[in-house]
Amino acid sequence: MKDIESMTLEETMEKLEDTVAKLESAALSLEKSMELFEIGVKLTTHAQALLDGYTKRITVLKKENDALTEAEWEAPDDGGLA
Repeated sequence: MKDIESMTLEETMEKLEDTVAKLESAALSLEKSMELFEIGVKLTTHAQALLDGYTKRITVLKKENDALTEAEWEAPDDGGLA
């Protein structure tokens, strides 16, 4: 398996989907289920870190005084619901 830290978001999501599918299988031992769960947590953490990095890079154009300027994108305050 490719090192999680070097995976792209797409690779991470694909591996996470595969891991979830395996966990949903009833034919796993408890040990294997725990191993897959730990991998899933690492994949989720990595995906969130990548998404956070992408969010910081997003800029939006704002029209101020008839001129376009770049500003950092600010996530809407949704009370922590994502």
